[in-house]
Amino acid sequence: MTHVIDARPQEDVIQIQDLRTAFGSHVVHEKLNLNVKRGEILSLVGGSGSGKTTLLRQMIALDRPVSGVVKVFGQPVHGGSPGRRRALRRRWGVMFQAGALFSALSVYDNVALPLRELRTLPEDLIHDAAMTRLALVGLDARDAAKRPSDLSGGMVKRVALARALALDPELLFLDEPTAGLDPDRSDAFVDLLKDLHRQLGFTVIMVTHDLDTLFALSDRVAVLAERRVIVCAPVAQVLAVDHPFIQGFFLGERGRRAQAELTPSRSV
Repeated sequence: MTHVIDARPQEDVIQIQDLRTAFGSHVVHEKLNLNVKRGEILSLVGGSGSGKTTLLRQMIALDRPVSGVVKVFGQPVHGGSPGRRRALRRRWGVMFQAGALFSALSVYDNVALPLRELRTLPEDLIHDAAMTRLALVGLDARDAAKRPSDLSGGMVKRVALARALALDPELLFLDEPTAGLDPDRSDAFVDLLKDLHRQLGFTVIMVTHDLDTLFALSDRVAVLAERRVIVCAPVAQVLAVDHPFIQGFFLGERGRRAQAELTPSRSV
């Protein structure tokens, strides 16, 4: 039985009902249910093979489940007309784990690409919007001319985030946003995400295995195990659930260290 602990009055921007995912005879999700509230930062965690990234890809319509319903902003993401799906996708941004920048394009052109794909904006407005997004993530005109191969890991993350924000999304999907960063750059990126979330008010769905990032950012945590979401709640309430994965992941040495380093503003 799923532990339904946190029930807040915000509107659901994502509703997942009775999801089943299978690859041949291998079942990844079975009767999985999850709601995401407007304005929150929700983290998805689970062991290897629990289907975290698969679930994220289903939310953005890159993968399709065997059965069940995935709704974003009240609309099913699978099926419907191509025009309706395009309009829906313009309301979210995605930051993939490795950045997924186009190596042949400059930083500026990577960020401008989603704006150009609209085919409705003049180039001067695209330029202003792209440079504004770069400024939001702490980059400037000198950085805009660089190629992805010239960037540090932290800068790749920032450019990928700027591109994800290009269309002023209401919803932001992050796949392992701090993976591969050293502790200082990871902390700086977490601080950037906090500031942007506070300024812009978007909803965040984040796949992460990094406990420092999870504790610093999450309003709620959805734990995937046994092919479903076994609990979705604030961290303190997740820790109270007696389950082997939760005990091992959150209450091992790494988890205790991450909790000890929390700032007073975000306690467990």
